[in-house]
Amino acid sequence: MRKLVSLVLSLAMLLSLTLVPASAQEPVVVEFFQLKVEIDSHLQEFTKLYNETHPGVQVVASTLGGGADYGGALKAKLTAGQMPTIFQFEGKGGYDLWKDYILDMTDTDWAKDTDLAYFDPDGKTVGFPVAMEGFGLGYNADILEKAEIDPDTLTTFSAVKAAFEKIDGMKAELGLDSVVSVSTSVAGGMWWVTSQHVFNAFYAGYLDYNDASVHEALLRGEVDQERLTAFANYLKLLFDYSDQEVLLNGDYNAQVVPFVAQKAAFITQGNWIDPDVKKFVEEQNYTPFKMGYVSHNFMEEETHGLFMAPPSWYAVNSQATPEQQAAAIEFLNYMALSEDGANYMVNNAGMVPAFKSVSIQPTGQLSAALVEASARGGNFNWYFGQNPDGFNQGTLGPIFELFGLDRDVEAFVNDVTAAFEAIAK
Repeated sequence: MRKLVSLVLSLAMLLSLTLVPASAQEPVVVEFFQLKVEIDSHLQEFTKLYNETHPGVQVVASTLGGGADYGGALKAKLTAGQMPTIFQFEGKGGYDLWKDYILDMTDTDWAKDTDLAYFDPDGKTVGFPVAMEGFGLGYNADILEKAEIDPDTLTTFSAVKAAFEKIDGMKAELGLDSVVSVSTSVAGGMWWVTSQHVFNAFYAGYLDYNDASVHEALLRGEVDQERLTAFANYLKLLFDYSDQEVLLNGDYNAQVVPFVAQKAAFITQGNWIDPDVKKFVEEQNYTPFKMGYVSHNFMEEETHGLFMAPPSWYAVNSQATPEQQAAAIEFLNYMALSEDGANYMVNNAGMVPAFKSVSIQPTGQLSAALVEASARGGNFNWYFGQNPDGFNQGTLGPIFELFGLDRDVEAFVNDVTAAFEAIAK
């Protein structure tokens, strides 16, 4: 009898083990590797929430960005046999590099809810838009009001130059350390501020949104010297009226904090700093202020346009297991289409979502300025992501940093021209 009872219990235990779902024993692990350091803490909270409500899946998010070599780190992961399930790429250069590891997601639910996905040459949907982001020359409206400068009039190079000169003469009165906060430091990880975002004004400024003619000519080694010289003079204006320590040695916080502390009237950053503005105001007890954007006006043609596009896209690894791919797609669907996902993107990470069904409006002032600019129209595209892999950081970054040291317009124009002629060969 005891043997019979023992046998029954053993069979029951064995049966119970076989009935436990595989996902409960071994959850599908989705490695998520991304590059936006400013959203890392919010992403960690979101993945924690997702894992708690999806017990069969374990999404593990990690971040490397802020000017660090994300592409190099991703290559190292591939070499080590640790290619993540979800990774990030920026434009054509990134797509061309990783296309053999990018899954077709045309039939996914999220793809039906956006016009900003990345499409491969065959028209397949392969990239999940991280957000709609944008930038221009950010300004402190309260400081401009004290200086009796209307930001709506800052529509040409001459107008911006006159405003800089006026504010520079009032720095003591306004409590400023510099007119504009900008960094071009390669060591500080800030090469992208100038060699990608500010320089994008040269690629796209004063053109229709889908007019890529200036950038396409550059990739052929054909450089508009007059346009590039005008841009160089605008860049020199930014550098001349900046805090030189921040310009040449500053990191991300060193650039953003002076603007938040109202020690600089302008900043060369995008709407992604909204969460940091809020954080620094709360942590350092800084006084809140009104802010907005004017364009990077390097010519005398008037414009209000901002530079707006998805900054990058999430891709799912086509070499991952089918289970990992399915889990990754479901995670992206949840991010794009759920209430939790909308709350994460807009309220927590401070992003302008790229999905039509998201009705929450951003509360950050710079993000709200993008929404307003989008409704107004006349904005400009992003093209820096279409440069060859590593070109922005490895080639343009040092050129911009050198210009921060010598302010030699002619040398800058020659260096940039030579750089693009080299990649065209």
